[in-house]
Amino acid sequence: MKKNIRIITDGSCDFPKEILDRVNPGIVGINVAFGEESYIGGVEIDEETFYNKMRGCKELPKTSSPSPDRFIELYNCEEDELLVFTLTSKLSSTYSNAVLAKNMYLEENPHKRIEVIDSQSGSIGVALMILKCNELIENGKTMDEILDAIDKFKEDIVFFGALDTLENAIKGGRVNPIAGKLMNALNFKVIIKIEEGLVKPIDKARGGGNSLKKALEYVQNNVKDSNEKTVIIAHANCQEKAFKIKQTVEANANFKEVLIASIGPIMGTFTSEGAILVAVL
Repeated sequence: MKKNIRIITDGSCDFPKEILDRVNPGIVGINVAFGEESYIGGVEIDEETFYNKMRGCKELPKTSSPSPDRFIELYNCEEDELLVFTLTSKLSSTYSNAVLAKNMYLEENPHKRIEVIDSQSGSIGVALMILKCNELIENGKTMDEILDAIDKFKEDIVFFGALDTLENAIKGGRVNPIAGKLMNALNFKVIIKIEEGLVKPIDKARGGGNSLKKALEYVQNNVKDSNEKTVIIAHANCQEKAFKIKQTVEANANFKEVLIASIGPIMGTFTSEGAILVAVL
C-alpha cells in the first residue's frame, strides 16, 4: 500500500537497520567538523572513523544544524503531507531551520501540508517515535490523528543511558574539569535521563557493569505493559556491550521487540565513546 504521509528527520536520529528498512525516512544530514575538516554525519563519515578521529582530538568536534536548503530538498517530494521530526530545540537550532524551510517552501507550494515536530528528544528516542508514527500511517490514520498521538509519545517515552567517560563533557565545558577527571579516575560512571528535551545527569555508579545495571533498573521501574513496547539499545562504538544488554533485557522482560542501533556522530559528540542509551516506547 502506498503511504500518503512522508516522514523526514535529521541526522541526529540513530536508527536500527530494521526501522530504517521499514520506514525509509528522508534524512537531512547534519555537519560535524574536526577543525577545518567538515563531514555530513552518516554520509561522508561512518561511526568507526568518527570515533577514531574523536579519540585523537584535544577539542570536541563541532556540529552545525542543517541549512533550510537541505530541508527544502526533501520537502520537494511527491507526497502532499510531510511529517518532520527534529532533534530537541533545547540542544540545536535544527528545529527552527526546519520551520524556516517549511515557510519558504509553502510560499511556492501552498497545496502541501508540512508538520515540523520538535521531538524534545534525540537519537533512538526520535527513532521510536518515527516507528510508532509509521505504524499509524500504515493503519490509515490521518495527520491530525497522528499529531495527537505524538503528544502522548513524548510523554510516554522512557529514555536512560550510561556514560563510560566524562571526557567529552569536560572538553565541551559542561562539567568542571577537576571534578570530571576525578570521577573518571575513580571509575565513576554517570547515569543520564533524556526528558523534556534535555540530557540530565541523575545518578552515578562505580564501574561500567554497575552503571549499566543501574540504568536498566531505571528503565525497568518506569516501563509498564512491556509486551506492547519496543526497546532500542544504542551503543557508542561498543557493539558487544549492546548485545550483552540485549540478552539481559530479553531475559528479564517480555518486550514486543528489542533492537540495536549505533550512536552516530551527532549524538556521539555529546555521549563520548563507550556510552549506552536505552529507550522504550
